Amino acid sequence: MSNLYHVFSEHLQPKRPLLINSNQECEATYGDLETRSAQYASALLSLGLNPGDRVAVQIAKSIENIYLYCGCLRAGLIYLPLNAAYQASELSHFITDAKPKLFVIDPAASIGHLDQLDHRPQTRTLDQDGRGSLRDLADSSPTHPEIHPSQDQDIAVIVYTSGTTGLPKGAMISHGNLISNARALRTAWGWTDHDVMLHALPIFHVHGLFVGLHLPLLSNSPIILMPNFNADAVIATLPLATVFMGVPTYYTRLLSSGIKAQDCANMRLFTSGSAPLLSQTFTDWEQATGTTILERYGMTETGMNTSNPLSGERKKGTVGPALPGVKCRVVDSSGIDVAVGDTGDLWVKGENVFSGYWQNPEKTAESFTSEGPGDGFFKTGDLASIDPEGYITIVGRNKDLIITGGLNVYPKEIELLIDRMDGVLESAVIGLPHPDFGEAVCAVIVPLDGADCSQEAIIATLKADIANFKIPKHVFFIPELPRNTMGKVQKNELRTRFSPPSSS
Repeated sequence: MSNLYHVFSEHLQPKRPLLINSNQECEATYGDLETRSAQYASALLSLGLNPGDRVAVQIAKSIENIYLYCGCLRAGLIYLPLNAAYQASELSHFITDAKPKLFVIDPAASIGHLDQLDHRPQTRTLDQDGRGSLRDLADSSPTHPEIHPSQDQDIAVIVYTSGTTGLPKGAMISHGNLISNARALRTAWGWTDHDVMLHALPIFHVHGLFVGLHLPLLSNSPIILMPNFNADAVIATLPLATVFMGVPTYYTRLLSSGIKAQDCANMRLFTSGSAPLLSQTFTDWEQATGTTILERYGMTETGMNTSNPLSGERKKGTVGPALPGVKCRVVDSSGIDVAVGDTGDLWVKGENVFSGYWQNPEKTAESFTSEGPGDGFFKTGDLASIDPEGYITIVGRNKDLIITGGLNVYPKEIELLIDRMDGVLESAVIGLPHPDFGEAVCAVIVPLDGADCSQEAIIATLKADIANFKIPKHVFFIPELPRNTMGKVQKNELRTRFSPPSSS
């Protein structure tokens, strides 16, 4: 059996603490995880769900959310996490595309938009305190000891991602993908049951859900579960933890809040990912805390691919060598390996790499080399170089994806909304350097002749349709967009034109 939860449960020690609070009090044990996840599995099956059905989840982070996730795994259901900030218009695509049989939402959420969809799932609720109709059903459900006999290739989770054009795509992540990646990271990062994970990440994406949760669950180690990131709360709680995972924004905010070496005396590992870590942040952190951030590199479609070493040099500006079991190549436009130090397209291969995009065989085929999923290399879309010691540096993206505060923003989605607004001829959305978020979403707009467009009006209109992290922080107005001879907008020129001098 290759069910991820079965791997978690193989060496489960029921009395060990799963969740501890800032007073070091145990709030849940691994025995509770076994019992409650079984009850959630029973509850889901009682609703008529069968292995392979999708469960869409748009709820706040809580211990009940973790029980639900593990319940889906052990029942053989496919978990579909969704950002709680998504608006109705964004959710419609996910529901229509994935056709979940169940949609778990906050009790206060509006679900009127579901009435307009051809596919309407059942709905149940869970709030940020872990209360709701699904919790009530789980509480009254029997403990179901069986774990579905999932195989390596069976899909465990679908996480939606996207390029810069088209609608978001569902990356199908298998039980085998998740098991291999968790085991590789546990070895690479020296994880043991003595570790305590300070978890401040959201759990609707790969970083917080797969990396942040799977390593403690695999090792029966405790978690301090913060509902969200708060710099002062993190600093106050670090003395109780040994491991902290963050996006670069977290580290800049911790530095701004005055973190010191004594705050980190008990910490053995700080990791950073989801966006590039600025060299200045790396240096400032080392000087302020006496510890060195371990930067790694992963993707929705692959989990983690590379990591700076636990023991050995952590090179500033790099994401380290490939993890054991992962092969990385940097190639030119013909698929030939480039020379050491040269820049090219990054391809990866390994048991961690997904099987393809949900109901999108064309995009799947396009994303792999000719051998196809399982045998071929996945084309990451990132530009990289490899140094003589095998350390990889991510140079940029060959797509225009913006990563702000560790969250992905896809320019085309925002451009389509802006272009529909009164007074707008066309637009281009770009990412510009930002000291806190890494990149700031910015819009460059060409107004119609005589139109009265303003930044305030553009932002106010967008706020009704999309999540706040996608809203442009700046709106620039110009007479025309720069284009090459093929008519393609030259976004690099826009980035150069509008980047602040200090970032040049």
